[in-house]
Amino acid sequence: MSATWQEYLDDNQQRFVDELLEFLRIPSVSTDSAYAGDVRDAAKWISSRMEQAGIEGVQIMETGGHPIVYGEWLHAEGQPTLLVYGHFDVQPADPLGLWTNPPFEPTVVGDLVYARGASDMKGNDLLPVIACEALLQTTGTIPVNIKFLCEGEEEIGSPSLEPFIAAHQDLLACDMVVCADGGVGSKSAPVVNVGRRGLIGLEVHVTSASTDLHSGGAGGIAPNAIHALTRVLDSMRDGEGRILVDGFYSDVRPLTEEDKADIAKYPFDPVDYQAKTGVKAFFGEPEFTPQERNTVRPTLEINGIWGGYQGEGTKTVIPREAFAKITCRLVPDQQPARIQELVAAHIRKYAPAEVDVTVTAAPGDAEPYVLDKNHPGLAALEEALSAASDVAPVHIRGGGTVPITAMFKNILGVDTITLGATLGHDGAHAPNEHYSLKNFARIQAVFCMLFEKIGASVMA
Repeated sequence: MSATWQEYLDDNQQRFVDELLEFLRIPSVSTDSAYAGDVRDAAKWISSRMEQAGIEGVQIMETGGHPIVYGEWLHAEGQPTLLVYGHFDVQPADPLGLWTNPPFEPTVVGDLVYARGASDMKGNDLLPVIACEALLQTTGTIPVNIKFLCEGEEEIGSPSLEPFIAAHQDLLACDMVVCADGGVGSKSAPVVNVGRRGLIGLEVHVTSASTDLHSGGAGGIAPNAIHALTRVLDSMRDGEGRILVDGFYSDVRPLTEEDKADIAKYPFDPVDYQAKTGVKAFFGEPEFTPQERNTVRPTLEINGIWGGYQGEGTKTVIPREAFAKITCRLVPDQQPARIQELVAAHIRKYAPAEVDVTVTAAPGDAEPYVLDKNHPGLAALEEALSAASDVAPVHIRGGGTVPITAMFKNILGVDTITLGATLGHDGAHAPNEHYSLKNFARIQAVFCMLFEKIGASVMA
């Protein structure tokens, strides 16, 4: 029998990897209703794994969409309660032709496992569960009280989560949240995340006629929906990437010199980034560094555009419809509703008079979030991560969005720290997504240490 939790982790690591591979085989794509049964299968899988680890009161709870899994271990009398958050849904695997191996047939190559959901975030789902199991199997207890909340809708903006949290405030009451959706860097370049950007999404629909028209018979007299849409989209940014929507930057919190100094410490190698992503040259507001633009500046991106004939060969039509999807990443103190209004107003202002434009807000907007650097949970995380790394971690602000951070702050009144094994170049949401098994093992230990250090401290 393993004498310490570290020995237990070492002795059982191959089993943990095998379990991860099993979990990754479930195609739990939340965006496509055809996979609804698979999302539920993933909920069943992680609930069973929690029970196996010794987590109690595990239940699959229904929402208006995909289910949520809850579990708890509440026997650390007088100790803080941590709510651990994760999600078991994944992005679609398209385009399938760009995968080296089938996305739901996980393949291990050296230190890496390749599969959809490996990095985002089924590997991370297992980390705190394994840590609880290791502590219970070797010490018979966990130094803190633990609650688990694992959802199946993060990849569609968590539309059911906010009402769920509001309706279950007593069940979810805690002293702090530990979000496993993210990463803390590598052993040689550790980081702790102290902020996330917010998010809004919009869909634009342009209509120019009641039917597609012949480009000969109507050419020169009929408006073209695609031309009209591209004119609108091109009006939204200048040639250097500055956003031209009136009022868009009005509420953006200015960067301080301390902010700039912290961001300059980020472990970011531009040459390596370009080599791994194939980006020919960086683009964006020239008055800010690439690191600043990628983490603490707002964005406006066109995520998709379509319309007209797209089959083989030529079809000489003037299309009556064109569509685009737009998202904006938001920073403190931008509010999602305000930015949606400003962007929609810009679209309507610049749309040609000869077309009709409909702007629809996408579900799942999120507020930006910044953690107080003096939060005691952050100090405990830094200590635990330092013990498992070569150097002390650097504070960073993530460029992505984790909607739950603002939700938990607004509804439960608690802050969130982030601990996961995801690295910044794992190809999340892209073909050949992958996950470091060395980091997987390392962060299991960090979770054990984090629970110990928080349990030994007094929460403010």
